Order: sequence, then C-alpha cells, then structure tokens
Amino acid sequence: MRSLQCVLLLLLPLPLPLVKPAPAPAPAPQQGARLTYGHGADTFQETLFTRGYEDQHLDGKNIKEKESMIISDEKSLQLQKDESLTSLPPKKENDEMPTCLLCVCLSGSVYCEEVDIEVVPPLPKESAYLYARFNKIKKLTANDFAEIPNLRRLDFTGNLIEDIEESTFSKLSLLEELTLAENQLVKLPVLPPKLTLFNAKYNKLKSRGVKANTFKKLSNLSFLYLDHNALESVPPNLPESLRVIHLQFNNITSITDDTFCKANDTRYIRNHIEEIRLEGNPIILGKHPNSFICLKRLPVGSYF
Repeated sequence: MRSLQCVLLLLLPLPLPLVKPAPAPAPAPQQGARLTYGHGADTFQETLFTRGYEDQHLDGKNIKEKESMIISDEKSLQLQKDESLTSLPPKKENDEMPTCLLCVCLSGSVYCEEVDIEVVPPLPKESAYLYARFNKIKKLTANDFAEIPNLRRLDFTGNLIEDIEESTFSKLSLLEELTLAENQLVKLPVLPPKLTLFNAKYNKLKSRGVKANTFKKLSNLSFLYLDHNALESVPPNLPESLRVIHLQFNNITSITDDTFCKANDTRYIRNHIEEIRLEGNPIILGKHPNSFICLKRLPVGSYF
C-alpha cells in the first residue's frame, strides 16, 4: 500500500517554485530630489546634485568663460582703435582747417572773429582786410603778413598781444588802418608810412615804449587813439595831418609849448586838428596857456 502511494506521489506534477519578479529599476533621481536611507532606527536625508546639474554648472562656467573672452576681445579691439587714433602724426599748421572754412572770406575781406585762434592764420594772397578781433593771439611776426602785400586794414582788437616784431608791418606799404586796441602792448613797432588811422587804446603803453620818431613820418595819419594807457607825456613829433588825438586817461603830467604848436613861430596854426582829449590825466591844462595858441579848439581836459 505504501509503495502504491509512493508511486502515485511520483506521478503527480510537482508545484513550481514561485519566482518573485525582479524589482523595477528605480527611476534616476531628479535634480534636487531627496533620498531617504534607513539604517536601523536612525534616518538621515541627503540632497543629491545630479549629473545634469553638474553638466549645467559646467556649461554655465563655459559660457562665462566665452563671455569673458568676447569682452577681452572687444577691449583689445578698442585699445587697438585708441592706439591707432593716438598714433596719428601731428598736423602741421598748413594741414589744419583752411582759413576760409574756419573764418569767413568775402571778396578780399577775412573775418576771423571770436574763433579762439592763437596765431594769425594763413591768409589768401588777395586779402585786403583782416578782422581778427576777440581771439587769443599773443604775438605778431613779420612772417604773418610777408606774402600779403595788398593789406589795407588790420584789426586785432581784444586779443592778448604782448609783443610785435619790429618789422611786422614795415613791408605793408598799402596799409591804411591798424587797430591794436585792448591788448597787452608795452611798446610800439615801426608803423607803415601810409597809415591814416592808428588805434592802440586800452593797452599798457608807457612813454619809453613809444620812440621819438614813431609818428614823425606818418604824413597821412589823421586819427590817433592812445587813450587808456600809462603814457607820462604826449608823444613827440606828431604829424601835421592829425585831426583827432585821444590821450585821455593816461598819466600825463606836463606838456610844452612845442607839444602841439611851435614855440618859435607865433603865427603857426594847426588847421587840421579838430579834437584833442586829455581828460583823466594829472595835468592841469590851465597852467600851460601857450601850449594851445596854435589850436582852433582847446583840448578837452581839466584847466583848474
């Protein structure tokens, strides 16, 4: 009986062992995901920074490096531009802006007023009139007008002129009007022979800066303006042609019988004189009655 049972047991199908399915692979932790590990009764948490974050961090670093390289390239380009600008050769006077662009040129007249020039600009050869008022010119030289023989009028009012070379105007044989008012002159140069008007008011002229023959040969001179200077006496040898003489507000303390008249010729009359101004000087004109007997009009000034 037992053998029969054993046989039957052998013929019956044996139950297959249960195979547990393999656990699905855990999904890759996302950036900033938290994993919890159990270790006995203790629990701790750890924040993982994934490879994606590391790659992103590295990419950001590369981008910053590229940006810094671009910025440095831009800076180097700018430096090259700056160097190219600073390395340009200096301009010569003749290469600067042409006079007739800086100034206004109209049919022989050149107007260079209030343009802050420091020297006389190169002038067109046909120039006859130059108005260079209210600039920053400090000196006049013979070369300034060497190639401009037809000049008839020069006006340098309101500059900073301290010095004029002796021969600056000597070759300007046609010059008729010369204005040097409101400058810093302490002496006068040789003046051209055909002057009809000379204006040097508001300077720093003293008598020692005006030579005895400065005006003697100017036989066409009609208007002489030397007011508001520091002259101690009336300039000698004033030409007969003078019509107007302005000497007010100087330091003139005395005059002689020969200053305007001729002491040895009581019949002498200065027919051309229309106005002499001597006010603002220390001199008392009433003390010198014989100094004006040749004049048709008494000078303006203090007589008492």
